Order: sequence, then structure tokens, then C-alpha cells
Amino acid sequence: MKLTPVQQKFVLHWGEMGTRWGINRTVAQIHALLYVSPTPLNAEDIAETLSVARSNVSTSLRELQSWRIVKLVHVLGDKRDHFETMKNVWEMFRIVLDERKRREIDPTIAILEECVAESAKDREADKNTEERLRELHRFFQTTTAWYSNVAKLPASALIKFLSAGDKLLKAIGVTS
Repeated sequence: MKLTPVQQKFVLHWGEMGTRWGINRTVAQIHALLYVSPTPLNAEDIAETLSVARSNVSTSLRELQSWRIVKLVHVLGDKRDHFETMKNVWEMFRIVLDERKRREIDPTIAILEECVAESAKDREADKNTEERLRELHRFFQTTTAWYSNVAKLPASALIKFLSAGDKLLKAIGVTS
């Protein structure tokens, strides 16, 4: 696949942003390439287009599949595996947020719960630390409860909800 200048600019930028989000640059670039590709791509085409090692492509594709935003597809008349990413950005970002919550937030909440419980049992525990951990735990509980409610919204309702940001702020007495 020969990238247009716009596609190349996007793929390079997405790779750079990926590193800022804690994602491997090649993983992010492959995701960007699949996103702008009009058809599913096989691993060899991806490796050639991005000038990266085939083994790196395979590892990156497995990572993207574990995030549930890239899937394996078959192309009639071609025995090779092809890959495509989700095209619906709302659904794709919902899945990314769900995965980040599962991988990062849920384990943090579990550890905070353990720490608070252990601190409560320990008569010699530092009360300042215990209260700080309780406060952090309450924060995560509140934000994840809010996220869980928002995550249930269909994409059309989510778009309306997010688009109403200024109106909601004014309704609760906050001016921007």
C-alpha cells in the first residue's frame, strides 16, 4: 500500500501519540494504517508499508487484537490472514476506555481496597496514610460508577451528552 502524504502524516502522528499514551509506536502506527485503509491488510502489506519487521507486525497485531479494536478477517481468494480495525470511532474509543479501565483502574481499586482494609486492622497504622488511601478509593469508586453509567449509553445518546457540555455546566451553575 502506498500512503498518500495525508495518510503518512496521520500514521506518523498516531504513532507519536501512542507513545505518549503508553502504547508502542509501531502498534499505534499499525492501528492508524488499518484505520485509514479502505480494505483489510495482511501482515506482509503492513510490514512493507510501514517499513517494519514482519515479526514486529505480528506482535503488534496480537496486541491490537487483545485490545479488541483489530480483528482477523479473511479475503476471498487469499489464504493469508488480513486485519481490519473498527471504523466506528465512538465504539472504538468505548472499547479502549473499557480496556484501560479493566487493565489499569480495576487493579488499582483492588489494591486500594486491600490497603484500606489492612490499614483499618493495624492499630499502629499511619492514620494520615489510611485517610489519603480512603479518599483516593472514594475518588475511583465515584468516577468508575459515573463511567459505568455513561458507558451504557448508545453512541447517539453519548454524542448528545458530550455535545451538551456547556449547557450542563451552566445548568449546575458552573461557567466556563
